[in-house]
This record gives sequence, structure tokens and C-alpha cells, in this order.
Amino acid sequence: MSYWRPWVVCTALLVFGLFPAHASNKARNGKSKQASPDAPLTQVSAGVAESRLIEIYRLIGAGQSQQALVKASALVQELPHFQLAQLVYGDLLSARIRPLNQMGDVPQDMAALAGTTVTELREESNRRLQALRERPLPGTVPSQFLALSARTKHAIAVDASRSRLYLFENGPEGLKLISDHYISLGKAGTSKTFEGDQRTPLGVYYITSNLDPKSLKDFYGSGALPINYPNSLDSRRGKTGGGIWLHGTPPNQFSRAPQATDGCVVLANPDLSQIIRTVEVRTTPVVIATQLQWVKPANARMEIKPFEDALLAWRNAKTAGDLNHLLTFYTSDFNSNGKNLQQWMPTLQNELNRTGGRNIQLKDVSYLRWVDSADTMVVTFGEVIEGVRTGWTKRQYWMRQGNQWKIFFEGAP
Repeated sequence: MSYWRPWVVCTALLVFGLFPAHASNKARNGKSKQASPDAPLTQVSAGVAESRLIEIYRLIGAGQSQQALVKASALVQELPHFQLAQLVYGDLLSARIRPLNQMGDVPQDMAALAGTTVTELREESNRRLQALRERPLPGTVPSQFLALSARTKHAIAVDASRSRLYLFENGPEGLKLISDHYISLGKAGTSKTFEGDQRTPLGVYYITSNLDPKSLKDFYGSGALPINYPNSLDSRRGKTGGGIWLHGTPPNQFSRAPQATDGCVVLANPDLSQIIRTVEVRTTPVVIATQLQWVKPANARMEIKPFEDALLAWRNAKTAGDLNHLLTFYTSDFNSNGKNLQQWMPTLQNELNRTGGRNIQLKDVSYLRWVDSADTMVVTFGEVIEGVRTGWTKRQYWMRQGNQWKIFFEGAP
């Protein structure tokens, strides 16, 4: 099938032999149960739909056009709103009567009518292939996840450069990648700064709620998980806006272009449904990065030591009950829900009075690090006074200033 070669050369290099046919997300990450590649898509995840598309690419690259056409026909019949699959199916049909020069080789007049659609579908295909080819090394985690409390059951990381969301399970041996999914981000890219800029924020966030799909418009698909943008670092930098959600797609659309949202993170509805069933509100962190850096957990732990020393010193100062010493751990522009450091001092004094010189224990500590123009640590913990059964759950934002770590936000999660 020589007339496919111009765009198949690239596709074959990416696909053929690099990952197994029909490999679903779960199968690639150690799950033993694997759905049939020809199972009805209403019963399997969007990851299986993606793996079936990749298998079609593999068959094309191997010159097995008829087998590819059969599988593409089945895929678009089962999922007619999967536009990328429709494009590949159209190419396969066109290739039976004329040579093709590229993926989505639509006649020029038709391409003009389609606007940017064909270009966006090509880019979606490239992003899916890139993410499946460039898999994270086994046993590695995104560098932001330094340590998570056992109370944090799952974590999410988004890689904008690959249009990919990674879902982790947190167990006794640490984080384990359990699935990953194609996503769409902001029309104007990332680094959200103000309301309406159509950008997706970058940083460390938490899922704040789970919105009932019955209360949402069809546009949001199978549900929505809002995150806490703007977080305390965003607010410190003057960033504005809100309403950033992880949500699904309209019923007539399987997936969206890599950059097609007003700032939200959008997944295919089956993928979002899986995430909604899995994660917990308020305890699940969501890291959104331009490009994730994957590291060994032991290396990440080594990065914590200087900060752990600072956190321990803060705890010891609080145990000692010396307010003036304790205040040296806070930045001059500290802010807690509208209270500056002067206004926050009575709260600290009340906590010192309750402590009464007794030891303070920090329990269920989680550390997440965000490094851009500044080095920031987001730490969540339970603060319990010795001899007292309950305590406070706190979240602090620390920033490194020279060789010192200082707190610029403290409050409830």
C-alpha cells in the first residue's frame, strides 16, 4: 500500500513495535484483566477506544490496509462521535481510490469548509501517539509529589505538552500509576493569569467538590470536579478568575482538540466517570505542569530534608510557646484568607495558649513542591497537642527565600 507511505513512515516509527496491539491503559500499567478490543464501547473505557485506534495505525504502518479498514469501520460504528477515528476511517476509504499524502488528506475545498478541524485532529493524533510512545519509566513519579500521607488515596498529574492526565493510587509502597488519559486544555494554552484568558492554570491544586451531572448542562458531559484555582500562591501573585474544573464532553463529542477549552481540563466521558468513581474530594491533589519531570521516589525524598528541618524548627518554636520566635517563620506579606500577619497574631497566640508548652505532633504529613520562578512547598498535616485526642488540620504554603523557608499562607485545607 505504497501510497500511504508519506505519513505512515512517521506513524510506523512511533507505533509499530513500540507498544502492543490493543494495550489499554490498565494493561500497560500492570492490570491483569484486559477488555476485548472489539467490545462495545459503552462497556469499556475511552482508553480501550484509544488503543483500538492505535492498533489501526499499526495495521496501516504494516501495510495491512484491509484489516485496518475493518477495524476502523467497527470503531466508528460503535463510537460515531469519535472524530479522530472518523478521520482515519475516511482516509482508509479514500486510499482505496487515490494516493494519500498525509493523515487527514481531505480535498482542499472540503478542508476549507472544515476550518481548523482537520489540523486539530492531526494534532490530537500526534499528542496521543507521543504520550503512548514516551511512557514514564517504571517506578517513577512526577517530581512535585515528594511525599503523600496515607490518607491521600489518589493523586492526579497533568502534562500539558502531551495532553495527558495521569491517575495514581497511593498505597503502602507509595504512588503507583494506574491509568492515563488524553485531555484537552485551554484554547490559549497554559499559565492562567486573569479571568477569561482561556488558559489552564499551572500549579498544585486540590479537588474541592464533585458536581452532580444532573445539575450541569450537557456541555459538561458526565460530571465535573472543580479545583481550588486560584490557590494561595496564585492569589499572592494577583491571579484572578475561577471555575476551573475537570469535566467531560457533550454527548455528541467523544474528545476535544488539545487546546479547545476556556481553561478547564476536559476528558472523554468514560475517562472522567472512572476518575469521579475513584478520587476523593478535598484530599486528592492535582498537579498541572507544562511538562512533567519523572523521578525516583527516593530522589524526591532527598529533596525534602532541608524543608523538613524548617518544618521541625517551626513545630519546636510553637511547642516552646515563644510568639516572637514563631513569627520569624512567617513572611512579612503573610496572608490567611484576608488576614495579614498582624491580624493573624491573635490566632497564633490562642494556639500557643492551648498548647501550654506541651509537645506538638505533626501527623499525616503531605509535601508537594512547585518550582517556577520561586520554590514553593505545599504541606498539609494534622497538628495534635500531646495528651489531646483531636487537633487542627492545616495547610501551609512555604516559599524559599535565600537559604530559608518561610510561610506565606496558613489555614484549613
